[in-house]
Amino acid sequence: MESYKKDKRRTFSLPEPSNSNENEMGSYNYKMFNLFNRKFKITEAEPPKDVKQVFSKFSDGGSHMTADQLRRFLVLHQDELDCTLAEAEKIMEEVINRRHHLTRYSRHSLNLDDFFHFLLYDDLNGPITSQVHHDMTAPLSQYFIYTGHNSYLTGNQLSSDCSEVPIVKALQRGVRVIELDLWPGSTKDEILVLHGRTLTTPVPLIKCLKSIRDYAFTSSPYPVIITLEDHLTPDLQSKVAEMVTQTFGGMLYYPESDSLVQFPSPESLKHRIIISTKPPKEYLESRGIKQKGALSPGGRNSSEEDEEASGIPDHTAEVEADDRSDSDQDDVDLTDCDNKLGQLGAPAYKRLITIHAGKPKGQLKDALKVATHKVRRLSLSEQELEKAASSNGTDLVRFTQSNILRIYPKGTRITSSNYKPLVGWMHGAQMIAFNMQGYGKSLWLMHGMFRANGGCGYLKKPDFLMEKAPNNEVFDPKRTLAVTKTLKVKVYLGDGWRLDFSHTHFDSYSPPDFYTKLYIVGVPADAAKKKTKIIEDNWSPAWNQEFTFPLTVPELALLRVEVREYDMSEKDDFGGQTCLPVSDLRPGIRSVPLHDKKGEKLKNVRLLMGFHFV
Repeated sequence: MESYKKDKRRTFSLPEPSNSNENEMGSYNYKMFNLFNRKFKITEAEPPKDVKQVFSKFSDGGSHMTADQLRRFLVLHQDELDCTLAEAEKIMEEVINRRHHLTRYSRHSLNLDDFFHFLLYDDLNGPITSQVHHDMTAPLSQYFIYTGHNSYLTGNQLSSDCSEVPIVKALQRGVRVIELDLWPGSTKDEILVLHGRTLTTPVPLIKCLKSIRDYAFTSSPYPVIITLEDHLTPDLQSKVAEMVTQTFGGMLYYPESDSLVQFPSPESLKHRIIISTKPPKEYLESRGIKQKGALSPGGRNSSEEDEEASGIPDHTAEVEADDRSDSDQDDVDLTDCDNKLGQLGAPAYKRLITIHAGKPKGQLKDALKVATHKVRRLSLSEQELEKAASSNGTDLVRFTQSNILRIYPKGTRITSSNYKPLVGWMHGAQMIAFNMQGYGKSLWLMHGMFRANGGCGYLKKPDFLMEKAPNNEVFDPKRTLAVTKTLKVKVYLGDGWRLDFSHTHFDSYSPPDFYTKLYIVGVPADAAKKKTKIIEDNWSPAWNQEFTFPLTVPELALLRVEVREYDMSEKDDFGGQTCLPVSDLRPGIRSVPLHDKKGEKLKNVRLLMGFHFV
C-alpha cells in the first residue's frame, strides 16, 4: 500500500476532483498532490459463486429460469413455503420491467444477471418477514411495545424545542407509545407540553393530540398508547379529558370498569387510542404528603420529576416514575380534595385511563407483587432496573406476565442518548422508553428489534417469559441455557455506495476500502463479534466470508451489521448499518439494505448476505 494512502490529515490543500461523476470509460480519476492523476476503473458487482450455483441448480443447467423454476427456488432454497406460481410470475415481471425498462411483460424467464439483480432488490428479497405473523389476540402485557420517551422533544433534554414534529416521525416509524408531559400555561385554560424545569420551549397540547390523531395509524393499525406525565390541577385535568374526547372521538378506547383484571389485546384495539397515567385521586392524595421545598411549575414538587426534568439524579426518588410526592401546601384535606374532584370533573379524566400507573409503596419486592383483582403499569429508571435485575430478577419476570413494566432513561442523559434495552426485554419489560430523536448504537438495536412482526410496533413475548412451573417458578434471566440454534451468516458483497456518495467521500485519493462488522446482541451468553477482511480500492467489495453464531436464546437475539471504510491514520469511516431480529430472519440469499447513523435508509446501499439456521 502506498505511503500516502488514507492519510487524510496532510497539511497540503486538497485539489478539486478532476471528475465528479463516473466518466464514459467507467472510471474515476483521483488527483494526487496536484501532480498526477490516478484512474480507477469502476467494476460492477458480479454474481458470487453461490448465486451461480443455485441459478444452475434451479434452472436445470439452462441459461434462463422460468417462473415455475423461480417458485421452486423460493420455496426450497429461500424457505418461502407459501409462494405460489402467480407470485413468482409477478416477481419475474417486476424484475424484467426494472432491468429492461419494458412497458409491458414480454419475457417469460430470467437470465443469470436478472436473477442476480432480483436477489439484490431488498423490496422483493428482503432479509426479514414483512407481514404481521404473531398472535395478536393476547393481552397487551404479553407484548413488547415500541415506546418513546419525551416524544415531543426535537433534541436534547434541557434546551431543545418541543414540537409535534418528532411525534409524527415516531408514529411514522411505527412507535406505539407516545409520552407527553402536561403543564399549565400562562392563561387559565392553557395546557402545554414541555420538559418541566428546563429551558425547552413548549408546544400546545392540542397540536400534539391532533398530530397523534392524524398520524397514529399511518404505519400500523395497532393501538397507540399515550402516556401522560400529569402536572395539572383538577380543573385542567377536566380540560384535558374534554380535549382528548373531542379530538379522538370514536378512536378513543376506555374500559367500562374503573380497573381491568386483564388488559385487552392489540387485535381488539386496532385503530384505537388509549391513555395511560396515574388516576387523579391518587395524585390528590399524594399532595397530602407533607413536603418542604421549592415548587416546580404547576405547584408540583417531585424528586423523580426533578431527576427526569433537570438531569440531576435524586437517589431518594421512589421506584415508580408516576409515584410523585407533590405539595401545593404542607397539609391537604383529602375530603376537600374529593369534593373538588367532583366539582371540577376530574372523574371524567380518570374514566379515560385504560392503563393505570400504580402507586407502589415500600420495598421493590412489595411493589412487584402481582394483584389478582387488577392489572397496572409500573415505571423504573434504567438504574433501578439494573438494581432490580440483580436482586429481584424473577419477580420482574413474574410481574410482567400480567402487568406492564415501563423503563425510562436516567435523568443525566441530557443529550437524549439511550441505554441498553436487552436487560429490560430479558426480564419481560414491555415498554423500553427510548429517546427517538437521537441516534446511536442503542437506538439502532431498538430499530432492529421492532422491524420484527411486520414493523407493527407489537412483538409477542417469547413463550419462556410467560410460562409458570407448577411451583410458580418462572424464567430466571441469570441462568445460562444450552445452545438451541446456530445461525450461519455469509457476507457475499456490498454495492450502492458510489450512487449515494461522492467518489471522494471516503478517500480523496482512491476508492474506498470496505469491511463489514457483525455483532450478535442478546443475552450475555450469545454476545459475539466478527469482522470480514478489508477489500481495497473497490466500490463493490466482494468478501464471500461465512460466520457462525451459536445461540442460547435466539428469540431475543439481534444481528447488528455495520460497514466501515478502513483508514490508516484516522478513525474508520462509517459506511452504513442495520440491525435485524434473528427471530424474523428469512433463510437463503437476501438483500440487506443499510441505513445511516440516524436510522434512515440509504437509497442504494445494500449487502448481499446468506442466512442459514442449523
